[in-house]
Amino acid sequence: MSRGGAAGRGTAKPQDQGWAWMVLLAAVVLQALTLGFPCCIGVFFTDLQHEFHASNSETSWFPSIMVAVLHGGGPLCSILVKRFGCRFAVMLGGLLSGLGMVSSSFCKSISQLYLTAGLITGLGSCFSFQAGVTVLGYYFVRWRTLANAMASTGVSLGFTLWPLLSQYLLDEMGWRNTFLIFGGILLNCCVCGAIMRPIRSLPQLPKPGEEPGSRAEEAQLSNGVSPPHPTLQQHARRTTCFQVLQKYLAFDIFCQNKGYQIYTIGVTWMMMGFALPHVYLVPYAIHNGVEERRAALLISVIGFINIFIRPLTGLLSGHRVFTGRRIYLFSLAVLLCGLSNFICIISAEFRVLILYCVILSISMSGVGALTFQVLMDVVEMDRFSSALGLFTILESITLLIGPPLTGLLVDITSDFRYVFYTSSFFLISAALFMGLSFCALEKKTKLREASKVPLSNLSRYPYSEAPSDPQAESQPPPAAVYITSI
Repeated sequence: MSRGGAAGRGTAKPQDQGWAWMVLLAAVVLQALTLGFPCCIGVFFTDLQHEFHASNSETSWFPSIMVAVLHGGGPLCSILVKRFGCRFAVMLGGLLSGLGMVSSSFCKSISQLYLTAGLITGLGSCFSFQAGVTVLGYYFVRWRTLANAMASTGVSLGFTLWPLLSQYLLDEMGWRNTFLIFGGILLNCCVCGAIMRPIRSLPQLPKPGEEPGSRAEEAQLSNGVSPPHPTLQQHARRTTCFQVLQKYLAFDIFCQNKGYQIYTIGVTWMMMGFALPHVYLVPYAIHNGVEERRAALLISVIGFINIFIRPLTGLLSGHRVFTGRRIYLFSLAVLLCGLSNFICIISAEFRVLILYCVILSISMSGVGALTFQVLMDVVEMDRFSSALGLFTILESITLLIGPPLTGLLVDITSDFRYVFYTSSFFLISAALFMGLSFCALEKKTKLREASKVPLSNLSRYPYSEAPSDPQAESQPPPAAVYITSI
């Protein structure tokens, strides 16, 4: 798995037993610390605005950068894991996250927060989270699905606890000291990483299609021996660069697979509005007279309901009734997210906002539980990692620009309701686009089948579940998998 050497003793396999469950517990804590953390930023929104005399657009850039880097840093994390192992990546991420938040407590301008809390903390959270999920694939074989489902509850726990802790610390000691304490809390990612000791692995044989000399060349480079000729070295670098792009950002899938193309465009468009309520809900409530403590409670309500609804949604979507139809269930969840925003537009009373959080949380659970299941439906599993790399990169771009552009609109109009108008527009339009497009694609595929088009042509536009391989569970996981949580 990594170059960290053997960690287990004896010949007993560590998978699915013993220390594997400690690793799972560490993964739960990691997801609470990393993915749950950005949800509390809205608690500090008003204080940061007053401290730095910043507009809504300027203030919203730093949580946008944090979330975008957290989601889009997957390919970089994958390379890091492949080179140094999961334990190293998790601990490095913990150090970066802690350093970013400690540095943020000394910032003198909002632009400095973009670098410290946004880029450094976001990148550290990406390393810790994604490497922490990847290591579960090595420690669990038989119970891998259960382990990933249990680990995802950490996200909901983070959503529940971070806003409450943030508001308490903010009231007691101000945002600078709170950020300093957050730096210490995020350093616990290093403790979680220390638990994730590497599993002993046998030397790997060259893979089919891999040049026999490639591993020898890698060994030479690791020992400090240079290639024999500069021209060959330059050619190898160009080839390696192309192979990396093909492996982690598979544009060929995007061009050839219509199902993947539609889904990627739809989710990327959806992300323009998906994160807006998380950033602006607390400022919107405070602006309309809701007490700060009660306003922070709104985000915790969303997280608490997610703890119970997300696993149920995952079980429901796995029923055979939804086989091949999960995209429509996903589109329905996105549509409900968009429609729920109109509740905030009607009234900003605390009781109404609680109702909004309940409905939003239920629909969000559906989106979060189905995002990657649908992607597995539309892409062949042997290219899933590549497809997910491009998928996360594109969605991170819209996650980055969505909140600041909406903040600019609020600055111009001085009306927070435009946050929810904008969010509804992107969510509803994305849901309709994906649902109608897949419906048309499915009809087109059936017409081709009826006219007896060769199956080789149909494979370019797949939207069907490939039969599961009974030996798939016994196969080792990829070196790293990009996984984000919505």
